[in-house]
Amino acid sequence: MERKKTRLLHLGAMAVGGLSAITVQSMTNTKTDEIQATIAQIKRLEAVGCDIVRVAVPDMTSAQAIDKIKDGISIPLIADIHFDYRLALEALERGVDGLRLNPGNIGDPDQVAAVVRAAKKKSIPIRIGVNAGSLDKHILAKHGGHPTPEALVESALGHVRLLEKLNFYDIKISLKAHNVPLTIASYRLMSSTVDYPLHLGITEAGTVSSGTIKSAVGIGALLAQGIGDTIRVSLTGDPVEEVKVGNQILKALGLKEYGPTIISCPTCGRCNIDLPSLAAEVEKKLATVHKPIQVAVMGCVVNGPGEAREADIGIAGGKGEGLLFRKGEVICKVPENELLPLLLSEIDKLSEEDN
Repeated sequence: MERKKTRLLHLGAMAVGGLSAITVQSMTNTKTDEIQATIAQIKRLEAVGCDIVRVAVPDMTSAQAIDKIKDGISIPLIADIHFDYRLALEALERGVDGLRLNPGNIGDPDQVAAVVRAAKKKSIPIRIGVNAGSLDKHILAKHGGHPTPEALVESALGHVRLLEKLNFYDIKISLKAHNVPLTIASYRLMSSTVDYPLHLGITEAGTVSSGTIKSAVGIGALLAQGIGDTIRVSLTGDPVEEVKVGNQILKALGLKEYGPTIISCPTCGRCNIDLPSLAAEVEKKLATVHKPIQVAVMGCVVNGPGEAREADIGIAGGKGEGLLFRKGEVICKVPENELLPLLLSEIDKLSEEDN
């Protein structure tokens, strides 16, 4: 798929936009001033492939924790700030890599200018983030009293213009809603209007189960159209799950290598082995593997041999027995009760190669 080329900016050493690799973000749910707890959570996020992390900065104590948190982590840190410009100035002074704020809700032009001057001096990007649930009343009224793509874009551009008037252009934009079609339409409109990098997400998407589906559909649809430079999957619960899902979305579109892939058939009346149990055990095993290998667990002779041959390692079941494939070659035929231990052993060998 052909991606839209946007402006290039940097969060610390991490490139965003300009056709650089699409990054996966998350946000901590610890209290930011609880420094050790916040660092511990960010390290868990790093371990599952988080590229950029954001923390809430609701007060000065949180802003003053920024430098200590940065000392304990390895990925760029963004401060999420609303209303109080002093929090932004303190976060910048403490070495934050990016800001998420809307200059319009700071209000005072002189205070906005002070933040922009400090960010520009340190080459720190600012993300303008507009949510459908918090649009200005006059914008809503203008667009019929309900969030529309035009309303979200107008709101975001209003904040963007405030920064542009101050000759500041290191800007990212997000336009989030819980409504998937509204989100897709809003980003498409914004992408056709500006060349700033876009941060994709479906806000308030829900629990891990429902939120994963909504995020995969919304974020995936936009990425498949070449729109988007960085993503965050918003889920209620452990933010580690956000990162896992975000990486899986990129992986499914061929935009990122991320851990192993299991290929298994849905089963049908032709299946003569206990495929669900086999696939479940293999999936459990792959949870401990980080190498991007493909493992096929197939149940019959129709698609099984072909899929198993294409995978790095795989099995194709028959009646009470199965074939084991490795790199396209048949290794052996074994009884059903030997398939799982043999496959798990081969996965171990494959994951250890070239390390």
